[in-house]
Amino acid sequence: MLESGCKAVKEGVLEKRSDGLLQLWKKKRCILTEEGLLLIPPKQQPPPPQQQPPLPAEPAAKIKELHFSNMKTVDCVERKGKYVYFTVVMAEGKEIDFRCAQEQGWNAAITLQMVQYKNRQAILAVRSTRQKQQHLAQP
Repeated sequence: MLESGCKAVKEGVLEKRSDGLLQLWKKKRCILTEEGLLLIPPKQQPPPPQQQPPLPAEPAAKIKELHFSNMKTVDCVERKGKYVYFTVVMAEGKEIDFRCAQEQGWNAAITLQMVQYKNRQAILAVRSTRQKQQHLAQP
């Protein structure tokens, strides 16, 4: 997404529940763009700022992209203690659980960007349909 020129709307750390048997919470560096959410494993030893290469610095295999075209909903599960727990439901039915500090508002930011993305796609679909109809109506 970043390679395609999409700007970062929000950056920070989210905790994602692992799929394993223990379902541990793992911190992920996240970048929210107009196209989706990038999940980047935190670096073991971050290089000094002046030597830091541009994002993403990790190998592409480790970066997980949750594209809005594959996202169905963002469900706010509960607010408990200092955390907000929420679930991203993907189109194929997979659910990904996240948590963050309440004041960070990741669930609201992701939801807002997803709705804006879906609206842009709907507008493009309507325009495309109208253009086809106009083209067919011409002699």
